[in-house]
Amino acid sequence: MSNLALLCQHAQSLINDAQCDNFPTLLIDLFKAMVPLDDASIIIYPDRAMPYCEYLESPSEGGSLHMDQFMKASFLLDPFYLASMEKRFGFFQLSDLAPPGFQHSEYYNSWYRLSGLHDECGYIVDTGSGDFVNISLGRTDNPEKFSQQELRVLRDIEPLITTLVQRRGHLVKARNPHTQDNNLRQHLQSALDGFGKSLLTERESQVVYYILHGLSTRAAAEKLSIAADTVKLHRRHAYAKLEVKSQAELFYLFLDSVMSVDNYEEGDVLATYLSLRTSA
Repeated sequence: MSNLALLCQHAQSLINDAQCDNFPTLLIDLFKAMVPLDDASIIIYPDRAMPYCEYLESPSEGGSLHMDQFMKASFLLDPFYLASMEKRFGFFQLSDLAPPGFQHSEYYNSWYRLSGLHDECGYIVDTGSGDFVNISLGRTDNPEKFSQQELRVLRDIEPLITTLVQRRGHLVKARNPHTQDNNLRQHLQSALDGFGKSLLTERESQVVYYILHGLSTRAAAEKLSIAADTVKLHRRHAYAKLEVKSQAELFYLFLDSVMSVDNYEEGDVLATYLSLRTSA
């Protein structure tokens, strides 16, 4: 059977079962019919609520554990999530979205390296109702990266995937109109934006922000229009004030702060976290 025939066959099933619980599985089956892959996830980002995982297939040990941490806070640093915040929708490779130096960042080490992903690409779909969907396709057991031909196939079917996901989103939302509306995801974004500001100077806080997002010293310097040595100086001062010695310790201090504070709404989440830790 030709690729076109396979595509039509899977698309028909997805159209017929748009409201069914097995829609995510059928969608991943479509991708598997087009290209070899062994790692996939579908993450829904509701407009005013926390993300949730609608589908997860990962051959790596602890895949669900990594995903749980991702859902609670790590997603804030994910290149695909950050692209969606900039209204960038469509098909992307990780390399299209990741900042310079990303592969040396602690986020990369704690998420991509531990999950065993050798390569990742995916779709960011705007549902048209304020929500968006991230479909991640990866290779874990297979060490080969997606070929240019495979990427071309996935890119070419992007209009179809977008239409199917949007149709699914509208139908499900109509069926379940009462969704969470506590704006918690925006509160977490505010926690990231304001992390450490009660302890750091404005420039130190900016440097920490870019470090958490995986930017290299040179990339952060370009963003701030300052010298790389100046970035290093601000980083050293920030680390001393936060009592961390490495990017890894900074990353986990941020995660611990966000995940340990209940009902956060505003202010420096780190200050609240340190206060709770002191009083414990």
